[in-house]
Amino acid sequence: MPDAPDWSGRTILAVFAHPDDESLSCGGTLARLSDAGVHVVLLCASQGERGSVSDPALIAGGDLAAARSRELHEAAQILGLADVHIFQHPDGDLRWANVPQLHAEIVSSIERYRPDGVITFAEDGLYWHLDHIGVHERTYTAVKSLGEAAPPLYYVTMQQGVMRDIVSSAVANGLSLQSNPFDIEPDAFGDHAKPPTFVIDVQAWVPRKLAAIRCHRTQIGPDNPFRHITDEQARDLLGVEQFRRSPLESRWDSILEQLGEPVVSS
Repeated sequence: MPDAPDWSGRTILAVFAHPDDESLSCGGTLARLSDAGVHVVLLCASQGERGSVSDPALIAGGDLAAARSRELHEAAQILGLADVHIFQHPDGDLRWANVPQLHAEIVSSIERYRPDGVITFAEDGLYWHLDHIGVHERTYTAVKSLGEAAPPLYYVTMQQGVMRDIVSSAVANGLSLQSNPFDIEPDAFGDHAKPPTFVIDVQAWVPRKLAAIRCHRTQIGPDNPFRHITDEQARDLLGVEQFRRSPLESRWDSILEQLGEPVVSS
Protein backbone atom coordinates (compact mmCIF):
# COMPACT_ATOMS: atom_id res chain seq x y z
CA MET A 1 0.00 0.00 0.00
CA PRO A 2 1.36 3.48 -0.83
CA ASP A 3 2.56 5.63 2.05
CA ALA A 4 -0.33 7.41 3.73
CA PRO A 5 0.15 11.16 4.21
CA ASP A 6 -1.65 13.00 6.99
CA TRP A 7 -3.85 15.62 5.42
CA SER A 8 -6.11 16.21 8.40
CA GLY A 9 -7.84 19.53 8.02
CA ARG A 10 -7.74 19.48 4.21
CA THR A 11 -10.91 19.26 2.11
CA ILE A 12 -11.89 17.93 -1.30
CA LEU A 13 -15.27 18.64 -2.90
CA ALA A 14 -16.69 16.17 -5.43
CA VAL A 15 -19.62 17.17 -7.64
CA PHE A 16 -21.57 14.53 -9.55
CA ALA A 17 -25.00 14.01 -11.09
CA HIS A 18 -26.55 10.84 -9.67
CA PRO A 19 -26.11 8.39 -6.82
CA ASP A 20 -23.47 5.86 -7.97
CA ASP A 21 -21.43 8.35 -10.07
CA GLU A 22 -19.13 8.98 -7.12
CA SER A 23 -18.27 5.30 -6.63
CA LEU A 24 -17.91 4.38 -10.27
CA SER A 25 -15.88 7.38 -11.39
CA CYS A 26 -13.38 7.83 -8.55
CA GLY A 27 -14.47 5.87 -5.48
CA GLY A 28 -10.93 4.61 -4.93
CA THR A 29 -9.49 8.11 -4.86
CA LEU A 30 -12.21 9.39 -2.52
CA ALA A 31 -11.55 6.49 -0.14
CA ARG A 32 -7.78 7.04 -0.29
CA LEU A 33 -8.23 10.75 0.44
CA SER A 34 -10.51 9.95 3.37
CA ASP A 35 -7.95 7.53 4.83
CA ALA A 36 -5.38 10.33 4.63
CA GLY A 37 -7.53 12.51 6.86
CA VAL A 38 -9.12 14.58 4.11
CA HIS A 39 -12.64 15.92 4.70
CA VAL A 40 -14.33 14.64 1.53
CA VAL A 41 -17.60 16.37 0.63
CA LEU A 42 -19.97 15.08 -2.05
CA LEU A 43 -22.57 17.13 -3.90
CA CYS A 44 -25.05 15.00 -5.85
CA ALA A 45 -27.21 17.10 -8.17
CA SER A 46 -30.19 14.72 -8.34
CA GLN A 47 -31.72 11.77 -6.57
CA GLY A 48 -31.57 9.67 -9.73
CA GLU A 49 -35.32 9.18 -9.80
CA ARG A 50 -35.32 8.20 -13.48
CA GLY A 51 -32.74 5.44 -13.11
CA SER A 52 -33.23 1.76 -13.70
CA VAL A 53 -34.76 -0.64 -11.17
CA SER A 54 -33.03 -4.00 -10.85
CA ASP A 55 -35.68 -5.33 -8.45
CA PRO A 56 -39.02 -3.63 -7.70
CA ALA A 57 -38.87 -5.05 -4.16
CA LEU A 58 -36.06 -2.58 -3.44
CA ILE A 59 -38.34 0.44 -3.84
CA ALA A 60 -41.17 0.22 -1.37
CA GLY A 61 -43.97 2.50 -2.50
CA GLY A 62 -42.25 3.01 -5.82
CA ASP A 63 -40.05 5.82 -4.49
CA LEU A 64 -36.85 5.27 -6.44
CA ALA A 65 -35.46 8.66 -5.39
CA ALA A 66 -35.61 7.72 -1.71
CA ALA A 67 -34.10 4.29 -2.37
CA ARG A 68 -31.21 5.73 -4.36
CA SER A 69 -30.56 8.35 -1.70
CA ARG A 70 -30.30 5.61 0.92
CA GLU A 71 -27.95 3.66 -1.32
CA LEU A 72 -25.76 6.72 -1.73
CA HIS A 73 -25.44 7.19 2.01
CA GLU A 74 -24.45 3.52 2.38
CA ALA A 75 -21.80 3.90 -0.31
CA ALA A 76 -20.56 7.14 1.25
CA GLN A 77 -20.05 5.41 4.58
CA ILE A 78 -17.92 2.72 2.92
CA LEU A 79 -15.83 5.31 1.10
CA GLY A 80 -15.44 7.44 4.23
CA LEU A 81 -17.11 10.57 2.89
CA ALA A 82 -17.60 13.21 5.55
CA ASP A 83 -20.58 15.11 4.14
CA VAL A 84 -23.13 14.21 1.49
CA HIS A 85 -25.54 16.74 0.01
CA ILE A 86 -28.22 15.39 -2.32
CA PHE A 87 -30.04 18.06 -4.31
CA GLN A 88 -33.38 17.51 -6.03
CA HIS A 89 -32.74 18.80 -9.51
CA PRO A 90 -34.61 16.80 -12.15
CA ASP A 91 -32.84 13.62 -13.20
CA GLY A 92 -32.56 13.61 -16.98
CA ASP A 93 -32.65 17.41 -17.32
CA LEU A 94 -29.58 18.50 -15.38
CA ARG A 95 -28.04 20.21 -18.38
CA TRP A 96 -30.98 22.59 -18.83
CA ALA A 97 -33.14 22.75 -15.70
CA ASN A 98 -32.49 25.00 -12.68
CA VAL A 99 -29.18 26.19 -14.11
CA PRO A 100 -28.82 29.32 -11.91
CA GLN A 101 -29.83 27.39 -8.79
CA LEU A 102 -27.33 24.56 -9.29
CA HIS A 103 -24.61 27.10 -10.11
CA ALA A 104 -25.37 28.97 -6.88
CA GLU A 105 -25.38 25.75 -4.82
CA ILE A 106 -21.94 24.79 -6.09
CA VAL A 107 -20.55 28.28 -5.49
CA SER A 108 -22.06 28.31 -1.99
CA SER A 109 -20.53 24.92 -1.20
CA ILE A 110 -17.09 26.07 -2.34
CA GLU A 111 -17.37 29.19 -0.23
CA ARG A 112 -18.55 27.16 2.77
CA TYR A 113 -15.98 24.36 2.65
CA ARG A 114 -13.06 26.17 0.99
CA PRO A 115 -11.85 22.92 -0.57
CA ASP A 116 -8.26 22.28 -1.61
CA GLY A 117 -9.64 20.94 -4.89
CA VAL A 118 -12.88 20.19 -6.73
CA ILE A 119 -13.49 16.96 -8.68
CA THR A 120 -16.17 16.55 -11.33
CA PHE A 121 -16.81 14.99 -14.74
CA ALA A 122 -14.76 15.90 -17.77
CA GLU A 123 -16.35 17.21 -20.96
CA ASP A 124 -17.20 13.65 -22.01
CA GLY A 125 -19.24 12.95 -18.87
CA LEU A 126 -17.61 9.49 -18.59
CA TYR A 127 -19.74 8.19 -21.48
CA TRP A 128 -21.40 11.27 -23.02
CA HIS A 129 -24.30 11.26 -20.57
CA LEU A 130 -26.02 14.64 -20.94
CA ASP A 131 -26.70 14.96 -17.20
CA HIS A 132 -23.00 14.38 -16.53
CA ILE A 133 -22.04 16.94 -19.16
CA GLY A 134 -24.43 19.42 -17.54
CA VAL A 135 -22.81 18.93 -14.14
CA HIS A 136 -19.40 19.40 -15.76
CA GLU A 137 -20.59 22.69 -17.23
CA ARG A 138 -22.18 23.93 -14.01
CA THR A 139 -19.12 23.05 -11.94
CA TYR A 140 -16.76 24.67 -14.43
CA THR A 141 -18.71 27.93 -14.51
CA ALA A 142 -19.12 27.94 -10.72
CA VAL A 143 -15.39 27.54 -10.14
CA LYS A 144 -14.55 30.03 -12.88
CA SER A 145 -16.84 32.65 -11.33
CA LEU A 146 -14.64 32.74 -8.22
CA GLY A 147 -11.68 34.11 -10.12
CA GLU A 148 -8.40 34.13 -8.20
CA ALA A 149 -10.13 32.69 -5.15
CA ALA A 150 -11.07 29.51 -7.04
CA PRO A 151 -9.67 26.15 -5.93
CA PRO A 152 -8.08 23.83 -8.50
CA LEU A 153 -10.63 21.96 -10.61
CA TYR A 154 -10.06 18.35 -11.69
CA TYR A 155 -11.82 16.21 -14.26
CA VAL A 156 -12.11 12.46 -13.79
CA THR A 157 -12.22 10.18 -16.83
CA MET A 158 -12.32 6.46 -17.47
CA GLN A 159 -9.89 4.40 -19.49
CA GLN A 160 -11.52 3.32 -22.72
CA GLY A 161 -11.97 -0.43 -22.89
CA VAL A 162 -12.04 -0.99 -19.13
CA MET A 163 -15.80 -1.50 -19.01
CA ARG A 164 -15.61 -4.00 -21.86
CA ASP A 165 -12.93 -5.87 -19.89
CA ILE A 166 -15.14 -5.89 -16.79
CA VAL A 167 -17.98 -7.42 -18.80
CA SER A 168 -15.62 -10.01 -20.32
CA SER A 169 -14.26 -10.96 -16.89
CA ALA A 170 -17.77 -11.34 -15.49
CA VAL A 171 -18.79 -13.57 -18.40
CA ALA A 172 -15.64 -15.67 -17.93
CA ASN A 173 -16.69 -16.08 -14.29
CA GLY A 174 -20.04 -17.50 -15.35
CA LEU A 175 -22.32 -14.50 -15.89
CA SER A 176 -24.86 -15.17 -18.63
CA LEU A 177 -25.73 -11.88 -20.31
CA GLN A 178 -29.30 -11.59 -21.54
CA SER A 179 -28.95 -7.95 -22.56
CA ASN A 180 -26.57 -5.02 -22.37
CA PRO A 181 -25.99 -4.58 -18.63
CA PHE A 182 -25.33 -0.82 -18.86
CA ASP A 183 -28.04 0.22 -21.37
CA ILE A 184 -25.20 1.64 -23.47
CA GLU A 185 -22.27 0.07 -25.24
CA PRO A 186 -19.49 -0.63 -22.72
CA ASP A 187 -16.99 0.98 -25.10
CA ALA A 188 -18.82 4.30 -24.72
CA PHE A 189 -17.05 4.68 -21.37
CA GLY A 190 -13.99 6.82 -22.05
CA ASP A 191 -14.74 7.13 -25.77
CA HIS A 192 -12.93 10.19 -27.16
CA ALA A 193 -12.07 11.48 -23.69
CA LYS A 194 -9.10 13.81 -23.56
CA PRO A 195 -5.96 12.16 -22.19
CA PRO A 196 -5.39 12.37 -18.41
CA THR A 197 -2.52 14.42 -17.05
CA PHE A 198 -2.04 12.25 -13.96
CA VAL A 199 -3.26 8.96 -12.54
CA ILE A 200 -3.78 7.81 -8.95
CA ASP A 201 -2.97 4.31 -7.73
CA VAL A 202 -6.01 3.02 -5.85
CA GLN A 203 -5.37 -0.74 -5.96
CA ALA A 204 -5.44 -1.02 -2.18
CA TRP A 205 -8.79 0.80 -2.11
CA VAL A 206 -10.49 -1.08 -4.95
CA PRO A 207 -12.34 -3.55 -2.67
CA ARG A 208 -14.01 -0.56 -1.01
CA LYS A 209 -14.74 1.01 -4.38
CA LEU A 210 -16.34 -2.24 -5.53
CA ALA A 211 -18.33 -2.56 -2.30
CA ALA A 212 -19.55 1.03 -2.68
CA ILE A 213 -20.61 0.41 -6.30
CA ARG A 214 -22.55 -2.64 -5.12
CA CYS A 215 -24.40 -0.53 -2.55
CA HIS A 216 -26.32 0.96 -5.45
CA ARG A 217 -28.49 -2.13 -5.67
CA THR A 218 -31.29 -0.58 -7.74
CA GLN A 219 -28.75 0.10 -10.49
CA ILE A 220 -26.29 -2.74 -9.91
CA GLY A 221 -28.53 -5.78 -9.78
CA PRO A 222 -27.64 -9.47 -9.51
CA ASP A 223 -26.96 -9.72 -13.27
CA ASN A 224 -24.65 -6.72 -13.39
CA PRO A 225 -20.98 -7.48 -14.20
CA PHE A 226 -19.84 -5.64 -11.06
CA ARG A 227 -21.51 -8.45 -9.07
CA HIS A 228 -19.49 -11.09 -10.90
CA ILE A 229 -15.89 -9.94 -10.72
CA THR A 230 -13.51 -10.75 -7.91
CA ASP A 231 -11.59 -8.22 -5.83
CA GLU A 232 -8.42 -9.33 -7.60
CA GLN A 233 -9.92 -8.79 -11.04
CA ALA A 234 -11.24 -5.43 -9.88
CA ARG A 235 -7.77 -4.40 -8.68
CA ASP A 236 -6.36 -5.20 -12.11
CA LEU A 237 -9.12 -3.37 -13.98
CA LEU A 238 -9.94 -0.48 -11.64
CA GLY A 239 -6.68 -0.02 -9.76
CA VAL A 240 -5.82 3.26 -11.46
CA GLU A 241 -8.09 6.31 -11.64
CA GLN A 242 -7.26 9.06 -14.10
CA PHE A 243 -7.61 12.82 -13.87
CA ARG A 244 -6.91 16.00 -15.77
CA ARG A 245 -6.50 19.41 -14.22
CA SER A 246 -8.75 22.09 -15.66
CA PRO A 247 -6.95 24.94 -17.44
CA LEU A 248 -8.65 27.43 -15.12
CA GLU A 249 -6.07 29.51 -13.30
CA SER A 250 -5.72 28.83 -9.59
CA ARG A 251 -3.11 30.13 -7.19
CA TRP A 252 -3.81 27.25 -4.81
CA ASP A 253 -1.70 24.16 -4.46
CA SER A 254 -3.69 20.95 -4.37
CA ILE A 255 -3.24 17.65 -2.60
CA LEU A 256 -4.79 15.64 -5.42
CA GLU A 257 -1.80 15.73 -7.75
CA GLN A 258 0.47 14.83 -4.87
CA LEU A 259 -1.25 11.43 -4.74
CA GLY A 260 -0.77 10.81 -8.43
CA GLU A 261 1.83 10.10 -11.04
CA PRO A 262 2.06 12.38 -14.10
CA VAL A 263 1.17 10.94 -17.47
CA VAL A 264 3.84 11.67 -20.04
CA SER A 265 2.45 12.39 -23.51
CA SER A 266 3.92 10.24 -26.24
